[in-house]
Amino acid sequence: MPEENVIIQLSIFVNNEPGRLAAIARTLKESNVNMKAFNLAESAEFGILRAIVDDPEESFEKIKQKGIIVKKTQVIGIVINDAPGSLFDAADVCGREGINIEYGYAYAGKKLSAFFIRVDDPHRAVAALKKAGIALVKGTDI
Repeated sequence: MPEENVIIQLSIFVNNEPGRLAAIARTLKESNVNMKAFNLAESAEFGILRAIVDDPEESFEKIKQKGIIVKKTQVIGIVINDAPGSLFDAADVCGREGINIEYGYAYAGKKLSAFFIRVDDPHRAVAALKKAGIALVKGTDI
């Protein structure tokens, strides 16, 4: 059974050289892929553009057909309130449950703000966060 709080993220590989991000962005535009949230991380030779998009399955196929290396991964979105301690509450639950947050990035939309995180077991993380009363994002919320 799919978990409504487990969201598909696309990880798009971008060579770390001038013009490559523009070329990827052009391809996304031409493929009508709308990014809702994204993060660009770099290493010495390549970067990874992690993105939450409108229709991840269709977007994945469009990007792949253009010859771009893309992967699907699962993330969860934690609703972050505009108040001190909001990040602590969620991170503390994960830490106490032995759930490692591998990486994350913030999102601020018209309806909500969130912290998207990648963990080793998103279903266990969703259960632990819900049990602690932490509000989570559904894929349809953004």
